[in-house]
Amino acid sequence: MTDSGWWLGVAAVFVLAGMVKGVVGLGLPTVSMALLALWLSPATAAAWLVLPSMVTNMWQMRPWPQLRVLARQLWPMQLGVVVGTLGAAWQFGALQLASSQRWLGAALVLYALWGLWGRPLVIPAGAGGRQQSLAHGVLGALVGAATGVVTALTGVFVIPAVPYLQSLGLGKDTLIQAMGLSFSVSTIALAISLQQHGGVAMAQWAWSALWLLPALAGMWCGERLRGRLSPQVFKRCLFASLLLLGTYMALRR
Repeated sequence: MTDSGWWLGVAAVFVLAGMVKGVVGLGLPTVSMALLALWLSPATAAAWLVLPSMVTNMWQMRPWPQLRVLARQLWPMQLGVVVGTLGAAWQFGALQLASSQRWLGAALVLYALWGLWGRPLVIPAGAGGRQQSLAHGVLGALVGAATGVVTALTGVFVIPAVPYLQSLGLGKDTLIQAMGLSFSVSTIALAISLQQHGGVAMAQWAWSALWLLPALAGMWCGERLRGRLSPQVFKRCLFASLLLLGTYMALRR
């Protein structure tokens, strides 16, 4: 690939990933990691998507007045994300295992299979009370820790965070805001892990700023398309593509 073709190819990846996020509310890190890791190391690919992911997630966390209430409800999960990501990075390195690309492929396959055929999980709200709040807090922390481990190994932070958030019975707008909060925390924890244990050179963070513009352009287009396309049909196409791509990455030598 020529230099100009390489630049255009990477920019197109971020435009596509941003468009997916604009339509369905998630997918920028997943699509970016899946495509960039085909010709970059997973650690480099993850470093490049940190700033585009962070800015688009913060945009997704609006409206800000409701964020405080949501953060109070989900703080055990977010704490688990930080602990799981930093702990796994300290133990194994951030995306430094020789099998990182296979782990990424496996994560994409699981995510795609759940998206195509998995039944939505439902966690009963119950009558409330201190014991139930404690149980929900423990479950949220465990889900967050598991998400953090997957994040440190693969750079993808949708499993099992998204299925858990969908199981809470949140409204559509609140769910999108909750995903933005969780993804923001995961992005920050991943960035710290990459800096401390990922062997990422300082120059790579400047590249992350460069790819912010195409990601934002893609997200803007995706938000405009959201009202015209069926999100269900779009999601099925996305999950089918991720299933094929993840299978390829998991099996290739």
